[in-house]
Amino acid sequence: MELTAFYAKFPKKQVDEAVAYLSYHDAKPLPKDENPAYPILYVFRHGQTVDNANFVFSGWRDPDLTDKGVEQAKILAERLKDKNLHMLVASDQLRSVKTMQLAMSLNDFASKLEIHQDPRLKERSYGDLQGTSKLEMQLTDPVHLAEERRSYDFVPPNGESTAMVIKRVKAFIDEVVPLMKMYRMNVAVSCHGNSIRGFRQIFEHLSDEETALVESPLAQDYMAYSIK
Repeated sequence: MELTAFYAKFPKKQVDEAVAYLSYHDAKPLPKDENPAYPILYVFRHGQTVDNANFVFSGWRDPDLTDKGVEQAKILAERLKDKNLHMLVASDQLRSVKTMQLAMSLNDFASKLEIHQDPRLKERSYGDLQGTSKLEMQLTDPVHLAEERRSYDFVPPNGESTAMVIKRVKAFIDEVVPLMKMYRMNVAVSCHGNSIRGFRQIFEHLSDEETALVESPLAQDYMAYSIK
């Protein structure tokens, strides 16, 4: 990311601190309940995109993966290559679909499966904020940025709250779980930083506040939930 314009407007130390803050993700080890006696749901986040790298509100924009994002997805592929998977689902956004393709590339069976695309899994819409700079907001109004990004019920102008995203993800879960039980199938899902919160709230029994604050890394690792 080119920081020259920010260094021209703000003290270098302030810019560097803001970049470090926005680059930091307090992602704890991801839960893995992989009991072979039950169907298993595998969930992961897409790899880094151009918008992620540039600290831009992405939302429903459709940026491609960076080279780093591709490498992150390849790390994930190593971890998923021996999983017994029967169905693949991604959001209908490029970064999600491409990450799924890469994540399944080393899995002999799953790499041949169709990737179903479901818009209920897409990223939170940030409305009028999409395409604007998180770094600029962190430097000028960090309290407002925290409200925009990590409040459960806050709705950006013409956008969605985290709660609204959780609602559509729950509708997907309510549909896929009975199918998993009926056909004894394992499912992999590729989604986004906010839509993944829906899975985490429901399967990890998180409060609304915990859901808004929980972090999941870009690709590289996965969550697994046995469907009992």
